[in-house]
Amino acid sequence: MVPFAIAGIALWIIAALIMLPFRDRLAGSGHGDWLRIAIAGALWGIPGLLTMVVHDRNRRRRRARAASDSFKTDAPAAP
Repeated sequence: MVPFAIAGIALWIIAALIMLPFRDRLAGSGHGDWLRIAIAGALWGIPGLLTMVVHDRNRRRRRARAASDSFKTDAPAAP
């Protein structure tokens, strides 16, 4: 999930950079909020990225624990 969050943040940053030279024209036509929306999208992506990092870390930990538990239960019982 982390690559998707990074891609989303990157797209918002690219959109903001594209709109940056046109901010006066956008503001003049009543669309000046788009630059702020793109910046807000990039900033709101950071907590999403952090959430995905924690989620992936916990998923790896759960998977390792399940593999370890299955290894213990699959071992033949001692006579």
